[in-house]
Amino acid sequence: MKYINAAKVLPEKLIMEIQKYVQGETLYIPKPETEYKHWGSKSGGRRLLDERNVAIRAAFKNGSSIEQLAEEHFLSIETIKKIVYSHKSKKQHW
Repeated sequence: MKYINAAKVLPEKLIMEIQKYVQGETLYIPKPETEYKHWGSKSGGRRLLDERNVAIRAAFKNGSSIEQLAEEHFLSIETIKKIVYSHKSKKQHW
């Protein structure tokens, strides 16, 4: 997280108002909720995991065993079970 001196970016009147509540402390100002991004949406990590999971489900449907899939994808058997038996909606995040 990057810190910025408030005096460099905020008007003096606003700083004086904030100082009524906080002085000499670090203050975190969150982004508006509309600016939040889903995990991995910027890097493409979420898309890669979704594609991997689709491939795992397809392979399982076509006869691959859970043990086989765990070994091929370097995942635990429990993780493979969660992927193939998940009843959650498979909505895309990308």
